Amino acid sequence: MTANLAGFDILICYSNMRYLIGVDEAGRGPLAGPVAVGAVMVPERFDVLAAFPGAKDSKILSPQQREDIYKELEQRARAGDIRFCIRFSSHLYIDRCGITKAVRRAVHSGVRFLAPESADVRVLLDGLLHAPPAYEQETIIRGDFLVPLISLASIVAKVRRDRLMVRLARKYPLYGFEGHKGYGTRAHRESIAEHGLSDVHRTSYCGRISLKAES
Repeated sequence: MTANLAGFDILICYSNMRYLIGVDEAGRGPLAGPVAVGAVMVPERFDVLAAFPGAKDSKILSPQQREDIYKELEQRARAGDIRFCIRFSSHLYIDRCGITKAVRRAVHSGVRFLAPESADVRVLLDGLLHAPPAYEQETIIRGDFLVPLISLASIVAKVRRDRLMVRLARKYPLYGFEGHKGYGTRAHRESIAEHGLSDVHRTSYCGRISLKAES
């Protein structure tokens, strides 16, 4: 079921559930690196906005704002208030199986890790994402903007993927991963045209650019 609902009112109908899991992904479109899925689980009565007043869609937050929220989320997890995880699907899996299967694989892995049993759990997912069929779930258009729990999941995915791309930048310094995080900026495309593809580029995304590099 897909819904386009406003604000925190979306949680009203979940009063019979014990836990909620928010899920979102980051890195669907880049030319390099993995896709990341973040999943955050809270008790149903946990007030996300009170605990994380700055929680918004990760795309409209600054890198420092995302990092600050992520650190607070880590503290809450250590205290036992919440649980969260990040799952990656590699560039190799994306090339072999396609981005849709890669995202689905990471979503299913994250949800099952947080809630091995589907009872007493409802999963809220952004966009077109879906949890394993056994779980009660709802896919929410613009969920990363409308639902704070999904916003947290988007922040988790974005922070951890960005950190990974910064580490990869040290291994592959010719491509500027620390700046564009693998997305297809003009500078990134020019570096591919000049140097060819690295070991972490998605070849299925870069065919025309790699051909240009060979000409």
